[in-house]
Amino acid sequence: MIDRLFTHCMIRPGDIKPSSESMRVVGVLNPGGAAFGDGVALLIRVVEQPVETRSGFIASPRVDPEAGVVVDWLNESDYHAKDPRQVTHKHTGEARLRFLSYLKVVHSADGTKPDGFDGPVVWPSEPYESYGIEDPRITKIASTYYITYVAVSPQGIATGLLSTTDFETFRRHGLIFCPENKDVVLFPEKIVDNYAALHRPSGSMKFTPPQIWLARSPDLIHWGSHTQLLSADATDGEDRIGGGTPPIRTREGWLSIYHRSRKADRGDVAGEYCGYSLLLDLDNPLKVLGQSQEPIMAPSEPFEKEGFLGGVVFPTAIVERDEQLLVYYGAADECVGVTAFSREAVIESLVTKAV
Repeated sequence: MIDRLFTHCMIRPGDIKPSSESMRVVGVLNPGGAAFGDGVALLIRVVEQPVETRSGFIASPRVDPEAGVVVDWLNESDYHAKDPRQVTHKHTGEARLRFLSYLKVVHSADGTKPDGFDGPVVWPSEPYESYGIEDPRITKIASTYYITYVAVSPQGIATGLLSTTDFETFRRHGLIFCPENKDVVLFPEKIVDNYAALHRPSGSMKFTPPQIWLARSPDLIHWGSHTQLLSADATDGEDRIGGGTPPIRTREGWLSIYHRSRKADRGDVAGEYCGYSLLLDLDNPLKVLGQSQEPIMAPSEPFEKEGFLGGVVFPTAIVERDEQLLVYYGAADECVGVTAFSREAVIESLVTKAV
């Protein structure tokens, strides 16, 4: 790992008021982030669970277009329930979440401390968002901030697109990657006449280990030219790999921090999540110029090692501050963390690939 210049637990569940008296906030995590005005705008994922519990049943909330938040009570005997995030029906394999997520704007003048928690909320509203919206990533293109996010519903895990110019009002552009696909991050400018994105196909058929792909688009809505970029090492116990921070332009190439997860002895629960550096060619982002062989950030702080799902650092945003890189991330699936690296140290972490 490389030295962190500082690390703060920036936002905790207790900082956010729940959406109603019947719900409680159990997580604030995986924030999108971007420089905005003289500070930083974050779009955090807020995770809520019902306050009520019932013996022998599992609460699974969802959003109904007419009734609002509805809680389905699932018979505990019908479901596998080792994972604190979701349950799976023993016969059909259908998954249901134990929580509901939405997005909330938080501003920070200095990039390390929140100014307050009264910012606007982006609430699930479409049929393909009925189980919640999660894990936003923000990319500024020209004067508009584009936000990819995960939409969860009975139709599966898909990727939607929002945009804003002021972090007060948001425009929905619909789904841009159909199920099952997530961890979509946009490049901040066109590359050879097309926009580009990294994405993570995550189908249920396990023909291959988890992978990161690259796709191209003329308009940010219609995507094609899908090509595999990176793959997890299943022989080494890796069970997840996916885009983390949207790429930023540097002299050396497109720089991003992505995540890998190594399966731990947790039964059906995902393994330890760490962040790795990645450098792609400016003109051909399918060309990997370098990547770190070891994590540049791994769970080390108490709030990263212990929480809703301990042992997780999940990088989702970079903001440049002179020669420093502020990195925002989800910690233990419970809190928002911010850390800083020197740009030079991150570049030096890269192992150059043969061209």
